[in-house]
Amino acid sequence: MTAFDRLDDHSRRAFLAASAKTLLGVSLLPLFSGRGFSSDPAATPTVIATPPRRLPARNLIYLYMAGGMSHLDTFDPKPGRDVQGPTTVIGSSADGIQLSGYLPRTAKQMHRCALVRNVSSNQGAHEQGDYFMHTSFTLRGTVRHPSIGAWSDYFGGRGNPTLPGYVTIGAGGRHPGCGFLDAKHAPLPLGKADAGLQHSQNAEGVDAARAQHRQQLLERANADFLQRFDQGQVHAYHDLYAEATKLMGSRDLQAFDLAQEPAELKRQYGDNDFGHGCLLARRLIENDVRVVEVALGGWDTHDDNFDRVEDRATILDRALGALLPDLASRGLLDETLVVVASEFGRTPKINQNDGRDHHPKCFTTLLAGGGVRGGMVHGASDADGHDPVGAATTVPDFNATVGYALGLPLTQVVTSPQGRPFMLADHGRPLTELFT
Repeated sequence: MTAFDRLDDHSRRAFLAASAKTLLGVSLLPLFSGRGFSSDPAATPTVIATPPRRLPARNLIYLYMAGGMSHLDTFDPKPGRDVQGPTTVIGSSADGIQLSGYLPRTAKQMHRCALVRNVSSNQGAHEQGDYFMHTSFTLRGTVRHPSIGAWSDYFGGRGNPTLPGYVTIGAGGRHPGCGFLDAKHAPLPLGKADAGLQHSQNAEGVDAARAQHRQQLLERANADFLQRFDQGQVHAYHDLYAEATKLMGSRDLQAFDLAQEPAELKRQYGDNDFGHGCLLARRLIENDVRVVEVALGGWDTHDDNFDRVEDRATILDRALGALLPDLASRGLLDETLVVVASEFGRTPKINQNDGRDHHPKCFTTLLAGGGVRGGMVHGASDADGHDPVGAATTVPDFNATVGYALGLPLTQVVTSPQGRPFMLADHGRPLTELFT
């Protein structure tokens, strides 16, 4: 059985898309004189080195709201303003922080959370905005950039040598994955969390001894090919195959089994794909998978914004409101950064279809755990939620903040196979004041 065989149909398509775009053979270069590199050195901004965190977070659970989540109807409401529409506003467990009435469970956890209400993107289309949010770089045809999870796996290594270091759940085929990094840093893509790890058992009638014999025959057959074609792509596939067979015989497969969770806890997370994904994320983190991303789509609300956001927000609220106390009760929240983000926000102006359109100029993200100072807000939008007040937090700034939380080297330069230099957050500056 190959690594490809163990994926479900959705995951196979995502794996093929990522593999086709993956280029191998990166190397590290020191960053001299506090400056980055580009094709135009005169245009390269100065990089200000940030001292690493003394006790960085070990893990990342990234909850991605695909489609463009409305900030006014979730984390940045504007009570008393016409732009608020019918969405109600409620208080929270953090003094002075109000949320949408669609998020009552999350409101009870705000003492554990920080909001960044002045995030701004320069990408207003879904594919481009999604890519920018995941990588800090604009989408282009010449290079594929790594996502934050791939950077974490590249710099930080795996926590569990048997399990993948990075897993995505419901992320879809356009996720940037490992970009130009080696294929071993690509995420394991899962379509549905409650299906377990598909194709992870030997075929019917094949016992462990027979499977091992087949593996030995394959190794002998491949030995000459590997020697004659000593190339990164060949070895990457060979390594993926070896990892797959190793996992098949491991007790760590139980990490993917949601049936081991109590029925009441599963009910708290919500009986839906996203709730299952968040519960699986907690299980994987417990088993030393460092990064798990769970996607919740359906936020593209050009029409019928308020009913549709209520539906999406209810799913998010239930899962997030269960995830944070669940992590805390197990002693995992302090070492696990939880992020809620989207590619952009929605317009304050309500359109003729009772919807909101794309609005990259100002939106909100949430961080919790991982040493985050709970009960605080960084930045603000104006009275209608249209523009940041003062300086904005750019997408690279936000990703630098996530990297800083994880203790990743923000100013380390990595060269792509084409010899082009890149840094994790493309010169972004972390919001260090968010952390203890």
